[in-house]
Amino acid sequence: MADTPKYYAGLDIGGSTVKTVLVDDMGEVAGEMLEVKSHVKDGFEATFGQLEGALDQLCTAINIERSQVKGLGMDVPAPSCEGTIWGKANLHENWVGTNIRDEFSKRVNIPVYMTNDGNAAALGEYAVRRKHLGGLMLIAPGTGLGGGFVLPGGRAHEGQNGLSLEVGHVSVPHREDDNELPTCSCGLKGCLEAWVSLVALRRRIGLELAKPENADHPLNDDSAIEEKAFRLRDFAQDGDELAISIFRQQAHILGYGIADLVRVFDPGLIVIGGGLAETEGFRDDYMNWIKEGFRERAWPIYQNSPIDPDRETTRFEWARGGDSSAALGVAFTAREMYR
Repeated sequence: MADTPKYYAGLDIGGSTVKTVLVDDMGEVAGEMLEVKSHVKDGFEATFGQLEGALDQLCTAINIERSQVKGLGMDVPAPSCEGTIWGKANLHENWVGTNIRDEFSKRVNIPVYMTNDGNAAALGEYAVRRKHLGGLMLIAPGTGLGGGFVLPGGRAHEGQNGLSLEVGHVSVPHREDDNELPTCSCGLKGCLEAWVSLVALRRRIGLELAKPENADHPLNDDSAIEEKAFRLRDFAQDGDELAISIFRQQAHILGYGIADLVRVFDPGLIVIGGGLAETEGFRDDYMNWIKEGFRERAWPIYQNSPIDPDRETTRFEWARGGDSSAALGVAFTAREMYR
């Protein structure tokens, strides 16, 4: 009699949505990704109900029993250690101090692996690159600047307390026009995230539009700064000089900061995620600007092999995993841990 097929679920808990997927024992995605509105601000019990309902829907969609799910991977948008949430972030306060991993595992009677959303997305990028066996560092500009590092073999480097790879908060020496270091959302000055994030983009637009030479720019209208930031990419794609200069500065500083991260971790492959990863055309320029900044700061040995100059020692690629990356990452990790 053939063994009953085994499956593994990935549960990506975000502030806006919860995404869930199933993979089978061969590592193939089973069925479709399920996405629902997140209820994290209503407390972890409400989210547990969502996760359990989603798990049952995934199983029903491919006509299997929940008992065939042998492991779960879960990611959360907050710092955590060994399953316990350390900070509120965008969550309800009752998440803090709760061992989410163990509590949900007891509820569904399935072993659970848990990490943060940056690590999960990095694991997803590793999973979709089936032939890649080396390290991988994900850098993902978004509202903030997140990231994660996957070791050769496919395990995330999380640190002793689950606090590693806060890539947005490494220091860069770049200063504003008044020679001041910009203040980051974390409260420190000079963080990489203070230059490379949606929040930073809004600040830069405001500063640039306040200059007399930009008084007649089309973005100098009555729209909110959030809308201006959203429209900036379209201007850059159309060749607008102001928009290009803002994005070029951002990308250059990002590459400069990545050079120091590479000096510490030597990942071999840098994957750039975030919204620009899903665009065409303009993203090629953005990647080239990242590489310019990287070359300015990185030692030659981190760029090309001294033995074989044609071999790049640090490669750059765009993210491939899309919206399902984090859910896939923790699902594949659960498969490796619990099969």
